[in-house]
Amino acid sequence: MFKKAVEAKSLQRLSGADKKKLRRAVKEKFPRASDADIDTLLPPKVDITVAKFQNRVLVYGVEVYALWKVPDLLPAFTLKGGEVSRFVIGGADLMFPGISIPPEGFPSFSAGEPWSVKVPGNPAPIAVGATTVSSSEAMKAGLRGKALRITHYYRDSLWESVEGRFVPNPGFLEDVVFADPSAISASHSREDDTLNDQSDDVNVDGAVESDSACVVRLENGSDSNCNLDDKTDVSEQVATELGGLKVTGDVSSADVHTGDQHSLSTEDVDMLLDRCLLQALHTTVKDKDLPMPGSTLWSNHVLPCRPSGVTLDIKKSSFKKLSKWLQSKASAGLGCEDGAGGMEEIHCAGGVISVKEDKHKKEVVLFSVDRKHVDYVSFKPDKRQPDKNEQAKDQAVGEGQSQRLLEIEEIYKPSTHVNPIFAAVAADTGGFYGASEATDIVFMYVEKENLVKATDKAVVVLDAILCDALFKGAIKKGTAYPTEIHKKDLGATFLNRMQAHHKVTRGSDSVIRKGAVKSIHIMTERRQGNKKVTKVSGFESFLMDAESLASELQKKFACSTSVAELPGKKGHEILVQGGVIDHLARHLIDQYGVPKRYIEVLDKTRK
Repeated sequence: MFKKAVEAKSLQRLSGADKKKLRRAVKEKFPRASDADIDTLLPPKVDITVAKFQNRVLVYGVEVYALWKVPDLLPAFTLKGGEVSRFVIGGADLMFPGISIPPEGFPSFSAGEPWSVKVPGNPAPIAVGATTVSSSEAMKAGLRGKALRITHYYRDSLWESVEGRFVPNPGFLEDVVFADPSAISASHSREDDTLNDQSDDVNVDGAVESDSACVVRLENGSDSNCNLDDKTDVSEQVATELGGLKVTGDVSSADVHTGDQHSLSTEDVDMLLDRCLLQALHTTVKDKDLPMPGSTLWSNHVLPCRPSGVTLDIKKSSFKKLSKWLQSKASAGLGCEDGAGGMEEIHCAGGVISVKEDKHKKEVVLFSVDRKHVDYVSFKPDKRQPDKNEQAKDQAVGEGQSQRLLEIEEIYKPSTHVNPIFAAVAADTGGFYGASEATDIVFMYVEKENLVKATDKAVVVLDAILCDALFKGAIKKGTAYPTEIHKKDLGATFLNRMQAHHKVTRGSDSVIRKGAVKSIHIMTERRQGNKKVTKVSGFESFLMDAESLASELQKKFACSTSVAELPGKKGHEILVQGGVIDHLARHLIDQYGVPKRYIEVLDKTRK
């Protein structure tokens, strides 16, 4: 519904009588909401605006995000894993194979009911929509097919349109949502009965002011969709809402075995923590990603390294807190000194890592890794087996789409500028590299030549070879060449000096092309009175056959189609009878996996 920008037809402020009417309507729509919940969502003394859109949706604007303030306002489907959320917030509808089935089964529901979508271990919904079938129909179909027609999701155009937008917890990343690491902090606070210490482990943003919208389709009484929250302290909100929740990261319900955790002694948990940390430092934690918040290290690196079927719970260790554990790995039992500038550095000898504490956010930050430390050198990392959650993401896009799975990867080829860097580390100068692989090369060179600045580990000193690779020919005459560069800028600068390519893979077919990915163009124009025709071109860049696609669209839209060759050997163009521009774009996204950012639409029939 809000996958692309939609302009409001009108905007007006509600009167007192209309506010009361809205409260009654919301209470009828959401029977799970208590009177206190209604007061939270629609504060009596807060101004409420209503915007009317062309798709017959009424958007009520309040200074709260409803489902992030009252997460249980709607019944929720829980995904099998955080990775599946990529598809939902990418614009796809929710499929039954991507949903985790609770032990007691799904509650009874009817077609057209509003439901939300959550990921394991995160109380904040990521999307809302309407059920496509009833629970009995779903069971008869073997829990296959589409479960929820998504109407609003995290990072769609409605979310993007709000000034001062924010996310409810650190689990909400740019293109995926995982378990909320703040739950760990909340659990520790309850155990120690000291709420003031909960932010010691995980960084949670504080008070946030934002205008968003509660979408309630009241005109026809069908869908309901709310995405509101309050400008309250989020850290307190998380601690309260997660009171009874035990979360250890991005794990599916099938992977949580509390019995396994109870069978481990405190010493076993300590050893497991150390092993997972070393495994992460060897496999996923890169020097170019440092400094790194402790919460990110825990949720994105340490937890994924735990053995299959084992719940890794920091409070079961002798450290109890994430911050204390990380500081112990840095201090190695020796004394520490205070740093400056609002950060307290642990100047300790013998630790495999060094950490700092941000006094403002009260979070420990991983600052560097001693890769020559005896513990690091002696550790032999395990070869990881694919996690069940990683395999579940393909099921979320439905049966037919799995056969048309599309992968688009931006890759880079060494140029004459950077060839000396590749040669210095014995890397292939004629190969293709992903962005992370390419940046690893330049950081390998930095480590090999020992170019990290002694007084500031975040800065790289440029030698003649690296300076030429990054800046030769790009600096104006008469301008001095830089002598150093920050680590956070090194990777991007290095990539800009390489030849950009892209790799498109569909099933067993794969092709590499130079330059950026070219978009699919869809255009509708008027012919002979009110007759419309829709043209689509550029689809061959995504390994789609013109004749096959034309035949499929003919059946899909019950209309005539034809294929024409574009001039200059630029591929083919398909003509579809009728103005099906939006439906055609949705078909390419849902059935062929084409990301919506690669689809450009132009309707010449609209005024």
